[in-house]
Amino acid sequence: MRFRKDEELEIVLEGILKSHAQSLIYLYLLRNGKAKAEDIIRGTKLHPSTVRESLSKMHARGLISRVKLKNDSIGKNPYLYHPLPVIQLLKIYTMEMEEKFNRLISLTSNSLVHLKIEVSDREDES
Repeated sequence: MRFRKDEELEIVLEGILKSHAQSLIYLYLLRNGKAKAEDIIRGTKLHPSTVRESLSKMHARGLISRVKLKNDSIGKNPYLYHPLPVIQLLKIYTMEMEEKFNRLISLTSNSLVHLKIEVSDREDES
C-alpha cells in the first residue's frame, strides 16, 4: 500500500533527478540503505535493463555509490548500491541549478550579477 507522503516524495525526487526510474531507485535505496540490482528490480518493479541503465547513470553522476561483492557462485560479482545522503543530493541539485541560473543571467543581461545558492544542514549551522 502506498501512502500520499510516498507519492509526494516520488514527485519531488523525480523533479530533482529528472527521471521516474531514478527517483524510484533512489527512494528504494534510501528506504533500504543498500541493495543489489536484483533487489532493486524486485522492489521497484522496473524492467531489469531500465534499472541497470539508471544505476549506471546515477553512479556516474555521484548520486549513488557501489561496492563489488564477492560471489562464491559462477558468474559476475554483483554490486551493492548505497544512496548518497539526501543533504548531499540537494547540494548537487542546487549546484546544478545555480549553474543554470547564472548561465541564464549571463546570456540575457549585461549585469555583473552572480547568483549563489547555499545548502546547509542543521549541523553545519551550529
